[in-house]
Amino acid sequence: MRDVAARAGVSAKTVSRVFNEDPHVLPETRAHVEQIMRELNYVPNILATTFRSGKSSAIGVAVPDVVDPFFAAIARAVDDVARKRGVATLLTNLGDEPVRERDVLESLLSRRLAGLIVAPISGDHSWLKRWTETTPVVFVDRSPVGLPADIFTDDDEAGGYLATAHLIGHGHRRIAYVGDRFHLSTEVNRLAGYRRALTEAGIPLDQELVAPYVNDRDSTQAAVVRLMALPDRPTAVFSSNARSSMLLLHVLPEDTVAVVGFGDFPMADLLRPALTVVDQDPDQIGLLAANRVFERADHPKRRFKRNNILDVTLIERESCKVAKP
Repeated sequence: MRDVAARAGVSAKTVSRVFNEDPHVLPETRAHVEQIMRELNYVPNILATTFRSGKSSAIGVAVPDVVDPFFAAIARAVDDVARKRGVATLLTNLGDEPVRERDVLESLLSRRLAGLIVAPISGDHSWLKRWTETTPVVFVDRSPVGLPADIFTDDDEAGGYLATAHLIGHGHRRIAYVGDRFHLSTEVNRLAGYRRALTEAGIPLDQELVAPYVNDRDSTQAAVVRLMALPDRPTAVFSSNARSSMLLLHVLPEDTVAVVGFGDFPMADLLRPALTVVDQDPDQIGLLAANRVFERADHPKRRFKRNNILDVTLIERESCKVAKP
């Protein structure tokens, strides 16, 4: 900015006013300064502006998989809210390695964000406490461990119960549970709902029907082979997340196993048979989480409800109606 000012023969304050479209700058001065900006390829140093003004220009979003339809919808909703506030969105991928989570999040937080929204993957978030004293941190989909924080999640226990009870209602008693990492709050609660539905129906829980860590093609294939090889194999499957559901549909015996998945995804209704799902609302989660970040920033002393649970619904399609073999 000083270089532009020196070249244009004006003050740095005038350059700032031109860049910020201050209407009080004379037209001829504006045109001259803008010409010098173009000649010098001037762009503002956003980080320096952030530290000088104390106001951040970005909000961070960290999710396990940025191409997962559920997390992509959350990120899109956050960005919609942020853009209306004139704030950019920095999106990052946490991946499947919990040991990387801290490094990734601290890299984001070191940029002096307006706030951070996280769908966590690790089993300890107590280290974030020192950051939350200056930066609003909101968790989505999954609860943090060892840290009091704002959380926006679905009613996972109710969803697990709904899905399992629905399959029981279709006459199934051998229902497998296929999930991912069982230390996550989503899995803990969905598995609890699955168990509750079985208990209420008088069906004993068989641990052989529970398949954890199904998150890629190889683990899915191995889980299905094991389940189908059981002496009394399952006639139905509750898949605890959309990624597991998409993988399962490629390897399950066609038209012989009923399926209900937790989480809808694009084209699930076009499959044959179309997939019955417990429907979530990632757009609403992202909207609420982003609004909470800015509410915390605008009103640091106000009290807010920490744990926020959104209702889920069952969308019945054809996959739950597959007849028992």
